[in-house]
Amino acid sequence: MIDAIAQNPVAALVVACEIAFWVFLAAAVVARYALHWRRTSTVLLLCEPLLEVVLLVATVGDLLRGAEPTWTHGLAALYLGFTVGFGKLTVHKVDAWVAFRFAGGPAPEPRPREGAPARSYEWRLWWRVVVAWLVSCGVLGVLMLIATEPDQREVLAFWAGRATLVLVGWLVFGPLWSEVSTRARQPSVSARS
Repeated sequence: MIDAIAQNPVAALVVACEIAFWVFLAAAVVARYALHWRRTSTVLLLCEPLLEVVLLVATVGDLLRGAEPTWTHGLAALYLGFTVGFGKLTVHKVDAWVAFRFAGGPAPEPRPREGAPARSYEWRLWWRVVVAWLVSCGVLGVLMLIATEPDQREVLAFWAGRATLVLVGWLVFGPLWSEVSTRARQPSVSARS
């Protein structure tokens, strides 16, 4: 794995961006809750989207310089989609947990497990997946326009297929499963009342 990353600068950049995401997030919560530097914390959090811009520019630039599209370019597109779809939610969840654990903040709301709140929660998560899918496929589409050979486009289309598989799988095992399972439990709960 390390050799594959070393030979693929885009893969190395994806790994670096993921590490930097968590480093910036950790630094932001330390600045906010341990040092009480709210402005510094905000600036650190605002650096997060810059990581995605750097990755996007580097990925497109790599292909424009003549690199052959590989799995690393597809991985970069999916990573970009995931961070756009779930980055803000991740930041808010970590911030709420740290505020609760170390700064006397309110307990984070647990994930709803029953009824309409659970269904609503699952649909909201799935819409984040839709955003991630749109961004990933958009980036992959741009990369396909840059790719010169049909087999290179195939590599990128394969990643779009993976993203679509995740989109459909999440729909089935997330909100649709929640619709079926929470509605099936509701009559038995109300019958006992």
